[in-house]
Amino acid sequence: MASSVQSTSDGHNSSFSSSTRSHTTDTTSATQSTFVNINDEQGTTMENKGNNNIKKAIELYQAALKGDWEAAKGIFKEDSSWITKKITIKKNTALHVAAAAKRIGFVEELVKLYCSNNHDLFIKNGEGHTALFYAAISGVVRIAEAIVKNDDQRPGNSDVNYAHLIEYYVPLLTAVIYKRKEMASYLFSLSKEVLQPEQQFQLLLATIDSDYYDIALDILKVKSGLAKWREKENGDTALHLLARKPYAIGSSNQLSCLKKYISRFNRVYKTALMQTLAHQVVECLCKFVVENLPEPELRKFITTPSSLLHDAARVGNVEFLIILIRSYPDFIWIADKDSKTIFHVAVEYRQENVFSLIHEIGGVKDFIVNGFNQKNDCNILHLVGMLASPYRLSKVSGTALQMQYEFRWFKEVEEMVTPSHCKMKIKRDQPKDQKPGDQPRRKDDVIDGRTTREPVRKDDDIYGLTPRELFSKKHEDLREKGEEWIRKTANSCMLVATLITTMVFAASFTVRGGNGDYEDVISILQTNVAFKVFIVFDVAALVMSTTSALIFLSILTSRYAEKDFFICLPIKLFFGLVTLFLCIACMAVAFSATFFIAYDKTKMTIPWIIAAVIILPPICFVGFHLELARDILHLSCFRFSPRKHKKRLF
Repeated sequence: MASSVQSTSDGHNSSFSSSTRSHTTDTTSATQSTFVNINDEQGTTMENKGNNNIKKAIELYQAALKGDWEAAKGIFKEDSSWITKKITIKKNTALHVAAAAKRIGFVEELVKLYCSNNHDLFIKNGEGHTALFYAAISGVVRIAEAIVKNDDQRPGNSDVNYAHLIEYYVPLLTAVIYKRKEMASYLFSLSKEVLQPEQQFQLLLATIDSDYYDIALDILKVKSGLAKWREKENGDTALHLLARKPYAIGSSNQLSCLKKYISRFNRVYKTALMQTLAHQVVECLCKFVVENLPEPELRKFITTPSSLLHDAARVGNVEFLIILIRSYPDFIWIADKDSKTIFHVAVEYRQENVFSLIHEIGGVKDFIVNGFNQKNDCNILHLVGMLASPYRLSKVSGTALQMQYEFRWFKEVEEMVTPSHCKMKIKRDQPKDQKPGDQPRRKDDVIDGRTTREPVRKDDDIYGLTPRELFSKKHEDLREKGEEWIRKTANSCMLVATLITTMVFAASFTVRGGNGDYEDVISILQTNVAFKVFIVFDVAALVMSTTSALIFLSILTSRYAEKDFFICLPIKLFFGLVTLFLCIACMAVAFSATFFIAYDKTKMTIPWIIAAVIILPPICFVGFHLELARDILHLSCFRFSPRKHKKRLF
């Protein structure tokens, strides 16, 4: 079962990915197999041996599946061979079935029979799996304990058989793959001292993939050299796997006292603990490779088969990058084949947390931003001029705010580059058979009697454009969609504001006393507090609704230029929503006050019920538009990240 593993020093190989996939497929099919078509030990159909055997096999299978020990016990008393007889098409025994069905009591009693009759507890079914394997999938530790404690050759015993250890390693790996945490911890505690290096590396990758960093850390404490081992299939190391897990790594290698004593009482504690342990795992791996590999080998390690720095920047794994750059500051200079550093990749994939680290490297940022250009003069400002991926844009509410998000990115990077970079145009790559100084070849040029027409590529429209021109070209569709979105939003909101204006204006003349004599109105105003409340909030609702309608009208009459999406339109939309909410709230209060005016003080139950119900519209308005308002404030009033002031790198 042990797979070969490749190390940069001793040349071993590993096939973790392929073996894990095939192993997972086998375990899935085993757990999902239907116990039908009853077979005997030799795999022949039991129908040939009589209906009685078929009946017994079905009864035993049903008893094991339901945990009915008394029924199974009666079968075993009649014929003890049924204890180990294989009763399904997959050649599972009753112990396999009960372990997979999580029947704890049944397994414990059956294990006693196995021991009293000196039967092997590790009988394999037709797929080569033992009952402990199915116990690992079930995740019930008591089932595994019942099997393990009766195994004389278990890890830790003086007469341990190392060839037998594979029967523990496979269930351990299976428990990690299926994310059975308690089972994985139990089986690892049994076998961690006797695992072979190949098994340790395979298990290390599986624990990282399943976010079991406590086990991963224990493995590295036993053999830290696994940090430089690689998978045979794709050449990835443990650090490469961690680089692609942006939410797994915490910002500290120790839990704070607050998290220890507050988070312990909720589910957040386990997540915080694993993030802290993941931080320690990255530090342990990084420390080993930096201290034990010379600079050329270290650079090759980091960039092969892909640059783990760029992988981390691509997914926004900022904590991972902080650990690596702290351990070896020159990592910030590493560029890929397209002359992109981690900050170029962060711009390209709109990872603001990663890009904000550029503010912590001092004057070096000027060299990185302005000194790395591709062969065709495509610079970092051209990268931000391209449209972001739909996934990144979906993080922002509404196409108008998505346009603002893109424009803020462009303005942020534009402030860092030199004026010459703002004017730089992308050059077309020169064909191999074209000499320097020749005129640019047209699509239909003929050379040696053949047409050199090339297929039009999707990026052919970017050549000869400055960053600003590229931004306008690539964002034209988004700008039009943003205009349409904000127009519809403003239209709908202005309609609501206009209706409220009409209602509150009319209400001021129709409330009780409003159409009466002047002396009656004065009398009510002096003696009734509810009337005073009505007047104040009715006027406030009128003012707010009118203001809201005017704001949305100004949005409808805007030019919708690119710069309007930067601050003007979003801020107008925000204040329009705020004033609309205030006018709805004031209208609700004024409406409630009219019932307090109409009813006597001895009959106040109905007014209070109405006042309690009438708060629902303002609450619903806030709930429906809170995320939109939050996005507007964040994009309009704040920079990309407060990390700019935290100084976490050095």
